[in-house]
Amino acid sequence: MTHIFPRHTAMRLPRAVSGDGCYIIDDSGKRYLDASGGAAVSCLGHSDKTVTEAIKRQLDAIPFAHTGFFTSEAAEELADLLIAHAPGDLDRVYLVSGGSEAVEAAIKLARQYHLERGEPSRARIIARRQSYHGNTIGALSAGGNMWRREPFGPLLVDMSHIAPCYAYRDQREDESAEEYGRRVADELEAEILARGPETIAAFIAEPVVGATLGAVPAVPGYFARIREICDRYGVLLILDEVMCGMGRTGHLFACDADGVVPDILCIAKGLGAGYQPIGATLCSAAIYSAIETGSGLFQHGHTYLGHPAAAAAGRAVVSALVERDLVGRSRDMGAKLDAALRDRFGQHPHVGDIRGRGLFLGLELVADRESKTTFDPARKLHAVIKKAAFTRGLICYPMGGTIDGRHGDHILLAPPFILEDSQIDELVDKLAGAIEDGLAS
Repeated sequence: MTHIFPRHTAMRLPRAVSGDGCYIIDDSGKRYLDASGGAAVSCLGHSDKTVTEAIKRQLDAIPFAHTGFFTSEAAEELADLLIAHAPGDLDRVYLVSGGSEAVEAAIKLARQYHLERGEPSRARIIARRQSYHGNTIGALSAGGNMWRREPFGPLLVDMSHIAPCYAYRDQREDESAEEYGRRVADELEAEILARGPETIAAFIAEPVVGATLGAVPAVPGYFARIREICDRYGVLLILDEVMCGMGRTGHLFACDADGVVPDILCIAKGLGAGYQPIGATLCSAAIYSAIETGSGLFQHGHTYLGHPAAAAAGRAVVSALVERDLVGRSRDMGAKLDAALRDRFGQHPHVGDIRGRGLFLGLELVADRESKTTFDPARKLHAVIKKAAFTRGLICYPMGGTIDGRHGDHILLAPPFILEDSQIDELVDKLAGAIEDGLAS
């Protein structure tokens, strides 16, 4: 008997009782290699004493102080640390409790920025199909995955959605990667002009699309063109790095790989590495100045903004990423894992694409490599593989609906940055077995 409301009522889950580096151990003593970091969260693994000690020290000092009355040393130091490494002119940090909150804050901040500047007609957000930005109403409205949106359609805010940058499926044979990127980026300009530039507040996108596409990075030049379009029409660029940020792609901030600087940037997941729930919305000095010299009040807030214990965890995590060069390790071990995946699955008849950056990698499964035909969605191959992998002691992140929210299957991998060479072998062996189990079912 349990009174927990699970993600699925048919679930009967083992109890996690301890962590050991890249492994989670259940109450039977079984060890699971966490090859997805939960949901690209556990970048430091599950037993980092530096982080847990930092949280304990903060709890001994003061566990909570509401930001309507106080700031805290932990929050101030985390903000300073993030801005010291943030790209471009990002200058302010709004600390929240997770990714959806970070995106909600970004959307509302974009809207208020235009209000403060005397442009009240700018209210529309443009996003991309097959994106994922969170499960709260505003974030879900921005998200472009139809399976997630459909049950809540009547509740969602009206937003525009353009094509993702998904070269494996959408690049034509007669165009280069750069030409393809320009073509899909130009859909943003077309949508801005169709709606009227004076009505558009912001464009939001993931630098590397995670859960809904399976670690799909943009082609070269795509985001440079997006930045150019946003600047031309006074549209803010919001980059959602909740899943792909904080070293996951081999860069502390994922947008560094594309050479672009957003106006607003969202992070979470790896920011706390699972040790505390925390996220953040970073914004440029210009956006902060518009609020500061206008009303002075960002009309938004949550009880646990800047929670001291969460901020202490974030400070310890970011310090570890930088001081131990774990971002570089993510890049190096990612290259090794990518090579191992290509060696094992590069010619697999049902693996159509292997992609990603750093320790953020995806495999797209197909019924036929030549035609890229998908498996029947009713088969739920992704779910079968997830269960088979778990039985083998491997945690991975398969999802369905890769193409349109219904068709397509992929497997997302996002292991801790402390991954060892021997664990790459274990990961690939267990994943291969799970895929074969799934295909045989």
